[in-house]
Amino acid sequence: MDLDSLTQAMYDFVESKGWLEEDSPKQQTPRNLAISLVLEATEVLEHFQWGEESERPAELADELADVMLYLLQLAAFSDIDLGKAVMDKLQKNYRRDWSRDAH
Repeated sequence: MDLDSLTQAMYDFVESKGWLEEDSPKQQTPRNLAISLVLEATEVLEHFQWGEESERPAELADELADVMLYLLQLAAFSDIDLGKAVMDKLQKNYRRDWSRDAH
């Protein structure tokens, strides 16, 4: 599935929950989405807290999906073409001298 289809599916879901309304208790603002993205990413990290592999792959898949949904929302609400941003970043990374980076 392409990013546009995933983004539309995300919008359809968010809209169906009323989260695009100004008075929503789960208002979808860039700040709120960025916080939610990080919180979900930490839930991914919990799967690897005590081992190299997740013992619950289906739950890991759910958490990865949550991360992607928040990422799609944050990109969309920030008017960022995520596909283009990824390709641009890859091009920068190809030109980067990784041997000289300490981190």
